[in-house]
Amino acid sequence: MRENVTILCVDNEASVLKSLRRLFLDEDYEIFTAESGREALVIMEQQSVQVVIADYRMVEMDGVAFFKQVHERWPETIRIVLSGYADIAAVVAAINEGQIYRFIAKPWKDEEIKMTIAKAVERYFLVKANRELNEELRQANAELVRFARQLEEKVEARSEELLFQNKALRHSQTILNTLPVGVVGFDREGTLVQRNRLAEKMMWVFRHSHLGETAAQVLPTEWVALLQEVQPGQEVSRVMALAGQKLCVRGAMMNEPDGQVGTVLVFCGEHCEEES
Repeated sequence: MRENVTILCVDNEASVLKSLRRLFLDEDYEIFTAESGREALVIMEQQSVQVVIADYRMVEMDGVAFFKQVHERWPETIRIVLSGYADIAAVVAAINEGQIYRFIAKPWKDEEIKMTIAKAVERYFLVKANRELNEELRQANAELVRFARQLEEKVEARSEELLFQNKALRHSQTILNTLPVGVVGFDREGTLVQRNRLAEKMMWVFRHSHLGETAAQVLPTEWVALLQEVQPGQEVSRVMALAGQKLCVRGAMMNEPDGQVGTVLVFCGEHCEEES
């Protein structure tokens, strides 16, 4: 809801103030009057004023000094100066220093001053709305900057995490290839997903296999049967022949909380006891 409109009329002559007050009797304005610039400033310190109309010629404080203070202390208030034609040159100073919205010459025409006040009030609320929108935009931009900064920090942290994970993955592969045993891994569907260097060396068939092929495509038949024997929580061991060499083959099931499920076979030329 739009705030109430308060108009402050300032003039040394009581008759002028009475005429102005009477002029706005039918308007939805709250009218305050002051007979000097100092009195008007006191009122403005205590009351929100949207429009101030003041005579140029006033005792104690002329229109230039008065409007200059109003402009500095209440820049959003619309300022209108009343003056006779003889003061036109002097009024220019008030316009320059006090940022005057309009100049109304004495004697004024009632309809002219009413129209001027109506436009001044409209301007006041347009400027206020624009200022509020700019503030909302400033706050929204500040929030966007804050969000972008947070996002950038998260992306940077995630990038560092991924770099570390990639580095750890490379180390894991290096460690796997350094093990003195052959290692092959299959997912829950029996698809080859991992093999180390020694596995390729010990089993020539792996040299011509590809990740993504099935166990039946890359393993001898008896090895596939052993793979199928592996159960959760149980390790299976067999001594199995391959190219005239006896190998100790051990199978274990992988079932991690992160969803990695499958079977791992580890084999080497060392002796192992077969499990029944």
